[in-house]
Amino acid sequence: MRYPLLLCLFILVLGMNVKAQIPDSVYSYESYIHKGDTLRYRMMTPLHYDIQKRYPLIIFLHGAGERGSDNKAQLLHGGAWLATDSLREKYPAYVIFPQCPANTTWAPMNIQRDGNNQVTGVDFPIDGAPTRPTALLKPLLDSLLATGKIDPSRVYIGGLSLGGMGTFYMITKYPEMFAAAFPICGAGNVAAAGNFAGKVPVWIFHGDADPVVPVQGSRVYAEKLKSLGVEYKYTEYPGVQHNSWDNVFKEPGVVEWLFQHKK
Repeated sequence: MRYPLLLCLFILVLGMNVKAQIPDSVYSYESYIHKGDTLRYRMMTPLHYDIQKRYPLIIFLHGAGERGSDNKAQLLHGGAWLATDSLREKYPAYVIFPQCPANTTWAPMNIQRDGNNQVTGVDFPIDGAPTRPTALLKPLLDSLLATGKIDPSRVYIGGLSLGGMGTFYMITKYPEMFAAAFPICGAGNVAAAGNFAGKVPVWIFHGDADPVVPVQGSRVYAEKLKSLGVEYKYTEYPGVQHNSWDNVFKEPGVVEWLFQHKK
C-alpha cells in the first residue's frame, strides 16, 4: 500500500528533543553490540523477580520524535504506563524500550519522488535488507531468549507511530516469535498481512482524525484481517489526532489481553 506525502514528511523530518521523566531505577540502561554496531535500550525487570521462573517479554517501539542516542527519550510515551505499580504487580514481565538511532526507521521504507524530486508517497517492502535498528533488534531478542529468563511462548510487541510501523514489520517478518501485538497509529505492508494472520493476534489502535499517519493505514489492516477470518481487535478513537497512544494507555485491559495469548 502506498502512503501519502504528509506521512513521508513526518518520517523524514520529525526529530524533536524530549526527555522522559521516569526514575532510572525502574529501567536499567543497556546496550547490545552486534557486528560492531550498537542498539541502546532500557529494560525493566519483573516485580518480585524469582530466579526460578521465566517471564513474559514486552517490546515497545517508540515514535520518530524519540530517536537518538541518549537512551532516555524512548521512554517518553509508554514508559510510565508499563511501569505502573498495579500493572507490574498483576502482570510481572521484562519490558524493553530500544532506541532507534537518528535518521533511521524501525521498518524498511521506499520513498517515492516525482520528476521534481518531491516526495509523493512511501511503500513498506517486506523482502530485502532490514533497517539498521531492525537488524539489531532481532538478534537482541534472540539473545534475551537465550538467557532462559524469558518464556518464549509469551513475547509481545507494540509501538506507536514509527514504532507502530515497526510492529507491523516485525510480526510480518518474524511471526513465529510473537504471541500478540499492539500497533498504535501505524501502517505497513497490508498485502503481506497473511504472514502473521492467524499466528499473531493484533489489537490495532488509531485516532480517526490523525493528520500525520492517516487512519486508513490501520483500517486496511482491520479489513484485511476480518476478510481472513482470524483473531484481531480494532479500536478507533473518534476525534483523536496523532496522539492516540494517550487513549491506549487509558484503555482497560490492554496488557490483560496480551497476556491471554501464548504461542
